[in-house]
Amino acid sequence: MSNIDPIKLAGAKAKGKRPYFMDNPDVERLTNIVLVLTQELAVTRERMDTIERLLERGEPVTKAAIESFRASRTEADERGLWTQEYLARVFRIIQQEGEAIETGDEAESEEVADELAERA
Repeated sequence: MSNIDPIKLAGAKAKGKRPYFMDNPDVERLTNIVLVLTQELAVTRERMDTIERLLERGEPVTKAAIESFRASRTEADERGLWTQEYLARVFRIIQQEGEAIETGDEAESEEVADELAERA
């Protein structure tokens, strides 16, 4: 059994002052929460993919089998594509707003911002 305390580890703080990249610390905190949840869901999806592949192969689905699973090149490519598509969906609003700013289409940028505000 491990002596690592996951609750204590999760609360560990880096040395020095925490950097903020956004003007509003509340928005930054919420963004960080969303990023962590996005990461956790991606990990869950990958583990579920592993379970499905083990079942298809007729192999036992045990914690050890899941932990030791190594995807083939094709499987890794499929997972990579899923991850790219997933992140594109998660960050679609930000990407669209950035594109609108780049093209100088302020009306489109405002529409995206309004859509984001409605979802909040």
